[in-house]
Amino acid sequence: MAHRGRLNVLAHILGKPYEYTFSEFEGTIPQEANSGDGDVKYHKGYSNDRTTASGNKVHLSLAPNPSHLELVDPVVEGVVRAKQEYLGDTDHISVVPILMHGEAAFAGQGIVPETLNLSELAYYRTGGTIHIIINNQLGFTATAQQTRFTPYATDVAKMIKAPILHVNAEDPEAVVHAARLAIGFRQQFRVDVMIDLWAYRRYGHNETDDPTFTQPLMYAQIAQKKSVCESYAQKLISEDRISPDEVEAIKAELHEKMENSLAIAREKLPHETPYTFGGAWKGMTRAGEDWNVKTSVEQSVIATITEKTVTMPEAFNIHRKLRKQYDLRREMGEGKKNADWGCAEMWALGSLLLNGTHVRLTGQDTERGTFSHRHAVLHDTQNGELYIPLENLSEKQAKLTIVNTMLSELAVLGFEYGYSSADPRNLVMWEAQFGDFVNGAQPIIDQFIASSETKWARMSGIVMLLPHGYEGQGPEHSSARLERFLQLCGENNMQVCYPTLPAQYFHLLRRQILRPFRKPLIVMTPKSLLRDERSSSPINEFTEMNFRHVIDDPFETEPAAVRRILVCTGKVYFTLKMQRDQESRQDVAIVRVEQLYPFPRTEIAQVLEKYSSAKEVLWVQEEPRNMGAWTYIEPKIRPLLTGQAFEYRGRKESASPAVGAFRWHQREEAEFVKAALEPLVKVPSDKKS
Repeated sequence: MAHRGRLNVLAHILGKPYEYTFSEFEGTIPQEANSGDGDVKYHKGYSNDRTTASGNKVHLSLAPNPSHLELVDPVVEGVVRAKQEYLGDTDHISVVPILMHGEAAFAGQGIVPETLNLSELAYYRTGGTIHIIINNQLGFTATAQQTRFTPYATDVAKMIKAPILHVNAEDPEAVVHAARLAIGFRQQFRVDVMIDLWAYRRYGHNETDDPTFTQPLMYAQIAQKKSVCESYAQKLISEDRISPDEVEAIKAELHEKMENSLAIAREKLPHETPYTFGGAWKGMTRAGEDWNVKTSVEQSVIATITEKTVTMPEAFNIHRKLRKQYDLRREMGEGKKNADWGCAEMWALGSLLLNGTHVRLTGQDTERGTFSHRHAVLHDTQNGELYIPLENLSEKQAKLTIVNTMLSELAVLGFEYGYSSADPRNLVMWEAQFGDFVNGAQPIIDQFIASSETKWARMSGIVMLLPHGYEGQGPEHSSARLERFLQLCGENNMQVCYPTLPAQYFHLLRRQILRPFRKPLIVMTPKSLLRDERSSSPINEFTEMNFRHVIDDPFETEPAAVRRILVCTGKVYFTLKMQRDQESRQDVAIVRVEQLYPFPRTEIAQVLEKYSSAKEVLWVQEEPRNMGAWTYIEPKIRPLLTGQAFEYRGRKESASPAVGAFRWHQREEAEFVKAALEPLVKVPSDKKS
């Protein structure tokens, strides 16, 4: 819900004790270790069990959310969907989402129609949402005429033909009746219902705001009106349903209770313990110092997954090109051929499914993969029927969800984040069509994925797969904005990785589930490397190794001969290696940083110590100097050096992520590769010395 009225809902609907809220006002909440940075009281959530008049117990949960108006909408829907699946609520009856909106935000925020669209899609349905629009006829200081062109803020809901109930908020009994109609309709037909609650805001936007500056005429009328509490009390008195003394007694009782709670808040410093590891999160822990875990699998597991996925039903007519691709995967499973990225992912997901982990992979074109590498969902060439190999591993395997989504980043990523935050036992993955388009979901990343644990003690293990790499495809098809994620890193809040090998990707996905804690994982995934033989992994890297934070140069044999160390991350490694091999350089070692955050200080220090004879250390990247990892990595590597020069090699600063012509791209790449490998400049000796 929005922030106005939130404290009232927390106290009187969810039953949050007054003393907790008073402590927040008084500033007496104790700061404890691992408690995070917290958030303002108007953003916090709360959960509680309430018992109705009929004796039924209902669990209520108000999701925490930032000031970004409707941003929480798809997050709540994702949470609800995960809870419904966790409880086996396939009819969507037992868990019901309620979204409370301001009318200006409901009409103005694009995430609202995106979320409404999701409500009608198979893998995003929650059985209908109750929308309560708090229609104050005012958005902060803007009038309705300034914020929409339609008669009603709810007109956007006509896109899904949702029933809309317009109600006078000054008539409490009419409001209750509308609420009963809404939930009854929702439970019967499993669709969204709108309650347009026509009201007004008695005071300003916050405690100190004066609304008479901008709406003097409106607030002159409001000043003459009695509060709803007063007018309803008079109505009940006039109908002999309550006496004036009873009204005063209720007020006095409530006032005394609040005074007592305030005294407690000032004297005993009450502390609200976050409900972090309850329910589906039972057994999970906070992240400690050791983030490593064994992720290798037995050869027999790979053999089982390979055999089950490459063997098609006799009646299924697979596309001839895909038959060849799956035949190659058979060879990879037998160890006759190095595994590519599509095969490595198949093994990772298959191994988790066999181990009982529900896998949910969504995105725009995810079933096939934007770059035609995955083909997780096959289409019969004769009748169009679908066959999903990973669904046919075992009768006891976990559920698999791989689905193409609507063309949205913002709402879809919000939903997937919400889903992942509700149940840590699922591997939830969202894939961007191109990593460049992830900035369409930047508010979800900033306000939830990067900071929800420190603000609200809400954890998530969501995986974001962002295709990244410079292949000359222009400004919108090159960069997943690695620098932005690194700027958001702090307090070990998430993981940012740029793997160069399929086996590394395999271990990353398995590591995400096998550890007893959850952190978001941002993966810069490949494009051109998907079918590059140089970027492939022998089977022993799946069965004998785990994830490597740093990969030392596997082709260097004489550390003492190395005079220059090239440190890089991602695809540029193969470009540098190809040029070094062509020049037969024995004095250059190329080191890959596979995990950028948390920064692998120990591993990098060990590699630098190995090449102690080196005179220079260069950071090489494809991205422009003001982008990529340089500004993040430079202050972290420099303190590890023991007198070596440390410099940058890559593209110059740029306002755009990449040039628009392939020839320009090639020229830029050739220039910085040459600069990275140019012979060392020898300083002339002093003849007098």
